Amino acid sequence: MSSADWDDDERMNFLFSDFKETRDVNTMDWDSKMEFWAPRVLQSCRERRSVSVNVRELNEIFRRKETSPLGLPTVLDAMARRGELQRESEFAAKADCGWLWWGVGVLLVKPLKWTFSSVLGASPAPSEESFVVLQLAKEKAAEVLRIYRSSEFASRSVISFEELRAVSSGACADESALRTTLLQLQRDKQVAVSLHEGEKIVKFCQPGQARVSSVTDVDIGIYQLRRSEKLLEERLEKLGPEADKCREEARVLLREGKKTQALRCLRGRKRLEKRADGLFGQLESIRGILDRVAQSQTDKTVLQAYRAGMAGLRLSLEDVTVEGAESIVEQIQELCDKQDEVNQAISGGVTSSAADDDELEEELNSLLDESKMYPEVPNELPPSLAGDDLLDSLPAVPQTDLNVGTEQLEEELRQLML
Repeated sequence: MSSADWDDDERMNFLFSDFKETRDVNTMDWDSKMEFWAPRVLQSCRERRSVSVNVRELNEIFRRKETSPLGLPTVLDAMARRGELQRESEFAAKADCGWLWWGVGVLLVKPLKWTFSSVLGASPAPSEESFVVLQLAKEKAAEVLRIYRSSEFASRSVISFEELRAVSSGACADESALRTTLLQLQRDKQVAVSLHEGEKIVKFCQPGQARVSSVTDVDIGIYQLRRSEKLLEERLEKLGPEADKCREEARVLLREGKKTQALRCLRGRKRLEKRADGLFGQLESIRGILDRVAQSQTDKTVLQAYRAGMAGLRLSLEDVTVEGAESIVEQIQELCDKQDEVNQAISGGVTSSAADDDELEEELNSLLDESKMYPEVPNELPPSLAGDDLLDSLPAVPQTDLNVGTEQLEEELRQLML
């Protein structure tokens, strides 16, 4: 919101006033207010890292000089009719019924009260009725999915709601925002939710899967094993310092001459170490089971790939038989033999005819006639060039010294380079 608008009392008094009963009464008035408030509703959600909004929250956000905008309920209703917002009750109704266990007070009771009042012709949604910003819900869903796949829980298909809340705290401001985001992910078939012994758990779609499957007993078993693994690790981390503390107390008591009490501390230390050994054995057993589960899942993937490859190979060889292959090979061999015979026939050459010989004789005679047109070269020198006269006619031999020095050669090279 620009400070110029916010500081202009006349402008803000107009924007804070209520809408006319219908848009037809004053179209310009109605559209001007809607164009001002609708973008600011979305902006407020982005700034709060939220995906839903209600009139009560907006009244506090846009409060000015102890007054709040009167037309916000109309703005939210208009945005909902345009498909930009959706009432949280309608948004949650398309999800699995298990979600109603998570927030009955928010997602069921209040929406039903508003639905009943709206049927009777009451005013627009009450201030507590929340609207989901559909665009932000989709953006936040993609962000949470990306955070999960880059976190330490990426290898686990099932995690607790609390673990997901901790890892996605930077994206979702509170539990309500995360819950709505997961509703969007469930509508996109990217997550499945369930309750196990009162604990909320979330199953994510794994890479390579088009959609997530429902939470099975196997998923619950693996989740329990991992939870047990975490509890054992936490207990082992506590037992180590406790054992060290017992040993230190025994040392202090010995210095003070309290041998009996020192022995008691050492016995306590032994009990702690024995308990730690037992817990470590249990932890190793659980880890071994989890390793086997992971290996079985890998084996299952490999077998599925083998099965798919076998099916593809069967389809590709469906119209192929051994007899047909042998027939094709024989035909290819016959064609190769035929090609060899043709090549041999071609390489045998072609016998020239008598007419061709006559033409060649005529061409040879014409060449002889042409040679007679040029003068013959004499076999002997003319008398004027015989004897010493021939030597005198030749140019003089140069007298330059052939032993050229290195410096002279280098100088010539430099001249050539210029």
